[in-house]
Amino acid sequence: MSGQDEEYVYDEESGEWMPASELAAKQAAASTVEVRDAVGNMLADGDQVTLIKDLEVKGAGQTLKQGTLIKSIRLTGDPQEIDCKYPGIKGLVLRAEFVRKRA
Repeated sequence: MSGQDEEYVYDEESGEWMPASELAAKQAAASTVEVRDAVGNMLADGDQVTLIKDLEVKGAGQTLKQGTLIKSIRLTGDPQEIDCKYPGIKGLVLRAEFVRKRA
């Protein structure tokens, strides 16, 4: 019943009429940012990553060593940056090119 009553909208990109819910899902998928680690693995919220090189943390006066495990990352919407929590460092943001996803 719900399929018959669904509103159809015109998708200018494809030039077709489609259900509004289908167009919304298509637009949401297009706005999703793919974040990849140093070796090309897809990253997602909650993943664990390992640093692939020593990184000096500006403002914290600390250096994170190669092999450091970062637990539970969050994606920021930027394809090159991930938000991380690490003891003693607030607001840590790392570049995806310096991490490798932990299997």
